[in-house]
Amino acid sequence: MTREEKSQVIEALTTRLTEGNIIYLADISGLNALDTSNLRRACFKANIKLAVVKNTLLEKAMIKSDKDFGELPSVLKGNTSLMFSETGNAPAKLIKEFRKKSKMPLLKGAYVEEAIYVGDDQLDMLVNIKSKEELIGDIITLLQSPAKNVVSALQSGGSKLSGILKTLSDK
Repeated sequence: MTREEKSQVIEALTTRLTEGNIIYLADISGLNALDTSNLRRACFKANIKLAVVKNTLLEKAMIKSDKDFGELPSVLKGNTSLMFSETGNAPAKLIKEFRKKSKMPLLKGAYVEEAIYVGDDQLDMLVNIKSKEELIGDIITLLQSPAKNVVSALQSGGSKLSGILKTLSDK
């Protein structure tokens, strides 16, 4: 790879790192060709972009990027695959589901909405992260709950009052 090609790859990686808020680093080196193909297919279906990158180029792109990746450059050893997603827990769920059939891929680290997770032991925590849409839904539900209670109380009070008036008028 020439120096110019490397600089183009670094530029492209820097752009993707800057634009993405959810980045997972995984090791898929132990997968055979069939499993790798199945993983790529599963990523495509889940709207996750998977790319295998050179560690040195990725580290240079991380440094060049305006984001703080903390300890993530320290995990760039061995084979590294990048997973880009729009949903914070989608790659973690995909990795966990894929591991039901094999021991790989291993999670090296993740950058999710400015939070940094290092190590494969963080996978369960990442699976349980709620997406932005789920959090908005929870907040809307919580905000609607008191209003529903007030409306319900007013409606039930109105029926009680009309029942009392009807009883009085009958007498």
